[in-house]
Amino acid sequence: MPTYVLMTKLPPEISRKMKDRAAVGREWLNKVREKCPSVKFLGHYAVLGPFDFLDIYEADNEEEAAKVSMISLAFGAERSESWSAIPYNKFLELVEDL
Repeated sequence: MPTYVLMTKLPPEISRKMKDRAAVGREWLNKVREKCPSVKFLGHYAVLGPFDFLDIYEADNEEEAAKVSMISLAFGAERSESWSAIPYNKFLELVEDL
């Protein structure tokens, strides 16, 4: 299954309500599981920088990955991007083929 990285940025008004984050996060995850049952999360991190959260997950296809981003936006994210992630060894195979 392809691997994706979800980068999420919360708006300032949500960022100020961090105490509610656990409940909102559970609700978001339940919605992803409901709408995207094949998605398998591999990691979830709070990060410093232009985004607030980084999730690593597997999905059947790009459409499923797009749904994960759209669910994040529906739950109040200011910005949500799903990026395709290529394993490094596969990347090296691609480079050799050039």
